Amino acid sequence: MKNVVIFPNGKVVPALGQGTWNMGDSLLNKQEEIKALRKGIELGMTVIDTAEMYGAGRSEKLVAEAIEGVRDNVFLISKVLPSNASYDGTRRACENSLKRLKTNYIDLYLLHWEGPFPFEETVEAMLSLQQEGKILQWGVSNMDVLEMENLYAIPEGNTCAADEVLYNLTRRGIEYDLMPWCNNRHIPVIAYSPIEQGRLLKHPVLQEIASVHFATPAQIALAWVLRQPGVIAIPKASTKKHVLENYKSLSIHLTQSDLSRLDEAFPAPSQKIPLQML
Repeated sequence: MKNVVIFPNGKVVPALGQGTWNMGDSLLNKQEEIKALRKGIELGMTVIDTAEMYGAGRSEKLVAEAIEGVRDNVFLISKVLPSNASYDGTRRACENSLKRLKTNYIDLYLLHWEGPFPFEETVEAMLSLQQEGKILQWGVSNMDVLEMENLYAIPEGNTCAADEVLYNLTRRGIEYDLMPWCNNRHIPVIAYSPIEQGRLLKHPVLQEIASVHFATPAQIALAWVLRQPGVIAIPKASTKKHVLENYKSLSIHLTQSDLSRLDEAFPAPSQKIPLQML
């Protein structure tokens, strides 16, 4: 199935979603950001990723306004900070996120990265929230293979539904071991910063390939991420124009020649690279 990703519970979501990092921080941009998220939802980019950390909850409040009236059409992701990820802390954090998001459930709730509390505690809290219907699935973010193995070693740790990590043309380390590990267990990988926050867009090879496809470098970078099965890309777009640009990446078919040129310009890893984060 092209341009969709299937979760372990059978839930089907679009492979291209919307990130919200740094959204909600400026009152001047608030209405434009809300309109951008709504435009994305209209176009079918219904996976929306946020976190309690983003703007100390302001991002979640912005998302709440954007999804008002269409909540059930949205696949909503939020995250608990590691410093809050004790059993009681995870439950409190989730309740607070639900209030800010003005919803009674979160589709996918993630541990933002590994912190001071044992996985057992966090997973127990996730399972209790799931049993109560406050979250539908749980997962993790910024976890490498060793952390995933440790997670899987605890009771019901193998019910983890996703790993959200940094992945783009310049950050290909996960292809060596983490991506195969997740694929073998049918765990979707959620790729944040899929265009490296715009830093790779002036690369000449990316620009040349874009010109051949009558596309932008950002669209080529996104199409490259989306070519991978089981990967959800969540680029941030603060304007409707930017949302439309991202959406059009779905119609780009990169040829084998394109992919070979990109591999030459941005080499795949030949050995283990520690997981990178932004």
